[in-house]
Amino acid sequence: MLVTIDKLNKDLLDVKYNRIPKGLGLDIADFDEFVRWKRGSFDVVVGHANTGKTTTILYLMTAFSIKKDLKWLVFSSENTSHSVARKVVEFKTGKPLNKLTDSEIKTALEWTNDHFKIMDVGKLYNARMLMKEALEIKQSFNFDGMLIDPYNSLIKDKELLRSVGGHEYDYQIASELRLFCKENDVSVWLNAHAVTEALRRTHPQTHEYAGHITPPSMADVEGGGKWGNRADNVYTIHRMTGHPTEWMISEIHVKKVKETETGGRCTPIDEPLKLRMNAGACGFSFAGMDLLHQEENNNYLKYIK
Repeated sequence: MLVTIDKLNKDLLDVKYNRIPKGLGLDIADFDEFVRWKRGSFDVVVGHANTGKTTTILYLMTAFSIKKDLKWLVFSSENTSHSVARKVVEFKTGKPLNKLTDSEIKTALEWTNDHFKIMDVGKLYNARMLMKEALEIKQSFNFDGMLIDPYNSLIKDKELLRSVGGHEYDYQIASELRLFCKENDVSVWLNAHAVTEALRRTHPQTHEYAGHITPPSMADVEGGGKWGNRADNVYTIHRMTGHPTEWMISEIHVKKVKETETGGRCTPIDEPLKLRMNAGACGFSFAGMDLLHQEENNNYLKYIK
């Protein structure tokens, strides 16, 4: 079927007169300028191991749930289900678990259960199995977005691997994930590790972060640039774990935004969005402001001083 000239004319006029709906933001202009959640979007998040990728993503998911009432399906094979639930509860309340009453935990957990469903990872999945089960879950829990964390924990579909080979296998799965998003009107955040070579690259001696590992690029995803090619948006999440004063800062580098008409754009080189972990590791602040619990966070800081 061919696209009609009438539809193309309408689409072009919608772009001209700024009538295309924007992706959802967090109602913080300096953040929303770069990061937008878009329905039906296939997004890849790349980062080094143990730099807080999952924590940062879960925080953003919680923020979008609180502010925009989004619902999520979580497949996180490297984290226990209760550790995922704990982070969401802490982010929702703005307090560490040991500072919450049993009643507060129960209330927050009920909210979490309304907005998050966590898959049991007691068995091995390949990507096709995961998408199939996700669609079955969607019939009873109409989630808006899904986290797959991480991609390299999925086993290979042996039949597909034999028919196309290793390189084309990832291309095929990336294409199927993209189609899964479009056909089912959901977003997928695919968490992916960077290649080993990226761990060897450090900032030069003339840089303010001399000697520290550089953030991975879009092409540093395990499997290569094919993931950036297929994704709608690509983000790098980076943290300098060995830095004496900035070890608690998570950097978000926006590497690709396929459709800027719907909002979002790439962050400038060496100017990432910086999220500072709050006291108690129960949330983040951006530009000096707690993204979710400014008043509550101030009260908590007074409490622990």
